Amino acid sequence: MTFDARELDADDLELIEFATAIIDRTADGDVHSVGAAVRDSTGALHGGVNVYHFTGGPCAELVALGAARAGGATELRTIVAIGDEGRGVLAPCDKDRQILLDYHPGIRVIIPTPDGPK
Repeated sequence: MTFDARELDADDLELIEFATAIIDRTADGDVHSVGAAVRDSTGALHGGVNVYHFTGGPCAELVALGAARAGGATELRTIVAIGDEGRGVLAPCDKDRQILLDYHPGIRVIIPTPDGPK
């Protein structure tokens, strides 16, 4: 597996803004604390929020993947997760990484780095 930490382009920044707007609009501190957005091969954006529950619950990335599929997307290009309360770009958890690798091995994932999101 290769890792290409490249600078963000205008499409990446738009995706971050989309995910940020989702969590800014829906955060409640208890159940919904992360928003995610995914861009499909047509350029359409799809989003989701996490659903926290003590028994487990889907991460925002997984909800966004489901929303994309429900919207007809079959090929996904890029995904990002944003934390509430200004936490910014978040790295996907291990479960999300495995699902992305299994179902969308070519997807670009925007992650935080010491030099900002890449």
